[in-house]
Amino acid sequence: MNDNTTASAPIAEIVETVAAEMAHGDAWITNRAAVLGILLVILAVIFRTSSSDDPRWKRFYGIVPSILLCYFIPGVLGTFGIIGDPGGDLYYVASRFLLPTCLVLLCLAIDIPGIFRLGPKLLIIFFTATVGIVLGGPFAIWIVSLFQPDVVGGEGAEATWRGLSTVAGSWIGGGANMAAMKEIFLPSEKLFAAMITVDVIVANIWMGFMLWMAGRSDMFDRWLKADRTALDDLQTRVDAMYGNKARIPSTADLMTICAVGFAATGIAFVSAEAIGPWFEANAPWSARFSLTSMFFWLIVIATTIGLLLSCLSSARKLEHVGASKIASVFLYMLVAVIGLEMDLTAIATYKWLFVVGLIWMGFQGTLLFIVAKAIRAPSFFIAVGSQANIGGAASAPIVAAAFNPRLAPVGVLLAVLGYAVGTYGAWLCTMLMQYMSSG
Repeated sequence: MNDNTTASAPIAEIVETVAAEMAHGDAWITNRAAVLGILLVILAVIFRTSSSDDPRWKRFYGIVPSILLCYFIPGVLGTFGIIGDPGGDLYYVASRFLLPTCLVLLCLAIDIPGIFRLGPKLLIIFFTATVGIVLGGPFAIWIVSLFQPDVVGGEGAEATWRGLSTVAGSWIGGGANMAAMKEIFLPSEKLFAAMITVDVIVANIWMGFMLWMAGRSDMFDRWLKADRTALDDLQTRVDAMYGNKARIPSTADLMTICAVGFAATGIAFVSAEAIGPWFEANAPWSARFSLTSMFFWLIVIATTIGLLLSCLSSARKLEHVGASKIASVFLYMLVAVIGLEMDLTAIATYKWLFVVGLIWMGFQGTLLFIVAKAIRAPSFFIAVGSQANIGGAASAPIVAAAFNPRLAPVGVLLAVLGYAVGTYGAWLCTMLMQYMSSG
């Protein structure tokens, strides 16, 4: 455990640290400075080669999106024990400092009226993803019970459905909802540790697919016969608003960008540290809405500050000198750190639980594509709506930014909605899983 996780720390933070320790305890290089340096070298090589005029690189990146490599290569190095983040410190810094700063800077260029014009299809896809998780859990248990009934059985605290309740909470809302399900259904610590592994690996595999789809969005949109009118209009409006006004930034400009981003994050952090514990002490029932989670308030307040700053012309002008580019650097660093969390060797240890998780995720994905094709929703809606459920505020903006960096705030707004419905959806899913297990 690192210094950020104490006996009194929120359980969601403990989950993150335990997951990191499980993945990287025996890595060859664990020095934080060295690992960060390696990750940045990887990112630099990827972006250098992806922007190369060499036709061989153009062909390669025509098949494999660059952002997928930013995610996958650290995952491979982590899986084979070459580099690791055993204390979870790099993830803590990336998710608590870089992510909110990134969101503030990306929000400076947001077109709020344009987001509202995206229409109801985005919400339909979001709630379809939620329904896919609620129904996918019991469906996966039923399928696996046909040939491995012991895997989805168990009694008391060792009952598989109790452990899977925490996965349902994570995949609909996030870490806080996962913690809520653990407290409600009380799986054993051993079972809970196994479920953390299933959650991390399966969710990361799905995120990898979403990033790959982002690089193939035109192909998917043609298959979906998607109506991209509102989405294209939003991107065109934002590009027209800032695209022709860019200028070379001075040192003063870059310092101002960093000052605005990190100052807003500091305000959000101090506020979140006060608001979360206040709700926990005075309104414990609010935990079901994630209102006791410091991370929830950190993201909400940082995003709100960014949206308010976007109303000021002086703040919007920071986009002319590269605010979103600096935000993208922070975002890709977070992508690399999240990729480092993967440990594919764990699949061999919990292979049947992973089968349950993969079937579960596959059910959600299938339902999403069916509904998206029926309502002609673009692939961006699928990726962001799904990831707002599965990954929450830590990864939904990453997937959104893979389509267009200035669309990242859309992922945040949906992720906040996921926090609100997560506990209720996870509880319903758990009741259905319990029924299927006993049946």
